[in-house]
Amino acid sequence: MKTKAVRLYGKADLRLEEFELPQMRDDEIFARVVTDSLCMSSYKAVHLGEDHKRVPSGIASNPVIIGHEFSGEILEVGGKWQHKFRKGDKFSIQPAMCYSDGPAGLMSAPGYSYPFAGGDATYVIIPNEVMEMDCLLTYRGPGFFPASLAEPLSCVIGAMHACYHVAPGTYRHEMEIRDGGCLALLAGVGPMGLACINYVLHREDRRPALFVVTDINRERLERAAQLYTTEFAASRGIELHYVDTSGMANPAAELRRLSGGSGYDEVVVMAPVPSVVEQADDILARDGCLNFFSGPAESPFKAPFNFYNVHYASTHVVGTSGGNTEDMKEALDIMGRGLDPAGMVTHVGGLNSVIDTTLNLPSIPGGKKLIYTHVDMPLTAIADFGKVGKPVYDALDAICKAHNSLWSVEAEEYLLAHARELQA
Repeated sequence: MKTKAVRLYGKADLRLEEFELPQMRDDEIFARVVTDSLCMSSYKAVHLGEDHKRVPSGIASNPVIIGHEFSGEILEVGGKWQHKFRKGDKFSIQPAMCYSDGPAGLMSAPGYSYPFAGGDATYVIIPNEVMEMDCLLTYRGPGFFPASLAEPLSCVIGAMHACYHVAPGTYRHEMEIRDGGCLALLAGVGPMGLACINYVLHREDRRPALFVVTDINRERLERAAQLYTTEFAASRGIELHYVDTSGMANPAAELRRLSGGSGYDEVVVMAPVPSVVEQADDILARDGCLNFFSGPAESPFKAPFNFYNVHYASTHVVGTSGGNTEDMKEALDIMGRGLDPAGMVTHVGGLNSVIDTTLNLPSIPGGKKLIYTHVDMPLTAIADFGKVGKPVYDALDAICKAHNSLWSVEAEEYLLAHARELQA
């Protein structure tokens, strides 16, 4: 079976190629990829090449398929896994396996480390270690694209779970955000910030009483407020504020005022900017937890931190960049109970658009870029569908407008059914 895939040969060296897949082994699974959501982590891996912790050496002669937020359909199951998976199952993958025998050692991951398993491909062979680590997850919801977004959603789920507090007079860490507490999300209306807002508002087990989301981009703040309204938050018992800090002389003072002067139990930093980290430190409450979520591209990243408060107010820092398999399962479950992840998606494209998009991802505005690997389509903003002037785009524009200007399973099904007409 031939596949068409985007492969990494070296730093910023991506190639879209068609090649023959090897014969599937008895401990492997053969699958059709339908969607892949492009991630900044792929941008970092592509530009770092073999210097990236998940990319193996020797890719110049043994290239790897990129893309790790993908979903699709199982086409053939090796004998070893027929007790667990069936032909026709839809799937999502947890890429952060930490499997010791993979090609990149402890940090091996589909989309970074394997020559025949990655999201930016038409067909893949899923290696045995993915199943051994329980990282191939069956998806039973509608459509395919929500399963691609389960991985980014799991990252923010993990961030919430990783926050902690210390019970007074003890050394016992109480994991999780504080139920009924104050939560701040700084630089929080990018795609991952939107996922975090969506998750916080839909949780059943615990919720903050006050939830403040900041950014310096008014347009993105307004879109977030339209998607995840203060009225809906109030119906969930959450006082939600969207705050534009761009014109504030002293943002930290204003944010503290919103908290009643006490500060925030958790502050999640969604952009690797020293001033944002410093601002987060300034608004922590006693025993406040700063979660540094968005990882910097360069290793010598530093920011000022108030160690007086570390000593006397017990403030502390955690850092998370991904979710584990349980977080992925929670993401799939909460989507099955009504959480719609479509707010993250602002652009849709085909496999032919992956290289340029990945190489230039930071400079392309908007949220998640969703790729359909069996479609030939330039990366197109959902907001621009009506401007293209082709019948397929006009129909997609009408479908999206009927879904609050968001991508949807209906739009996905229409695109897949009419993909050939895009070339007319």
